[in-house]
Amino acid sequence: MSDTEVTVLTAADTVAPIDFYSDPPDGVRVNMVNTLDNEAAFDGRVAAISDPTDHQLLLDLRAFADVLLVGAGTVRAESYGRVILTHRQMQLRRAKLGLTDAPPVAVVTTKGRLPSESRLFGVEPPPLIITTSVAARASNRGADQETIVAGHDRVDLPQAIDALRARGFRRILCEGGPSLLQALAEHDLIDEMCVTVSPMIAGGQGGSPRSRTTLGGPRRMKLTHVLSHNDFLYLRYTR
Repeated sequence: MSDTEVTVLTAADTVAPIDFYSDPPDGVRVNMVNTLDNEAAFDGRVAAISDPTDHQLLLDLRAFADVLLVGAGTVRAESYGRVILTHRQMQLRRAKLGLTDAPPVAVVTTKGRLPSESRLFGVEPPPLIITTSVAARASNRGADQETIVAGHDRVDLPQAIDALRARGFRRILCEGGPSLLQALAEHDLIDEMCVTVSPMIAGGQGGSPRSRTTLGGPRRMKLTHVLSHNDFLYLRYTR
């Protein structure tokens, strides 16, 4: 019999979803939401398939990360800015990780650039731009970002993860988008999957095309808990 914990949360509960996620892996944790028909967004935005509890979990998970890893397309679509943690989230961060500052955002971009009006620029901590050597040579941005070169003309994700670890970012939280998650999976770089199943059907949204995997076979993960709240399912899988 499976020893997976199944919990149904109601409005009367004193626990919150984040109470089940406060032990991050020393590696890459992925957080994602999918509809019943396996779409990651509606009309390009995640909010349409999410709800307040799922969104709060997204924000709370950041408290347990050394760095956020996000694809450039998601940064643009969701108008990413610097990570701002609430007083409660900072208390969790200090208690669990011993850290007193918010995590930086690392952006994966083959072209090596973001729109000049991006809310990630001109703030502390500056973003980490993970890009190729070709794009880095062509970039003219200066002190408002740190550039990590990984790969020649395509971003080498294993090299990028190693570079983040070398900078002390051991607990890496990836928030998407789908292309980046697919690439992490193809390189077997995912240590934990936090999957929200949305009770919605989005119809074909024209997701990213599937590339041929480099894995020798599918990787099995262990389901450690199932939370149910407001018809949403919150699944946590670990290696």
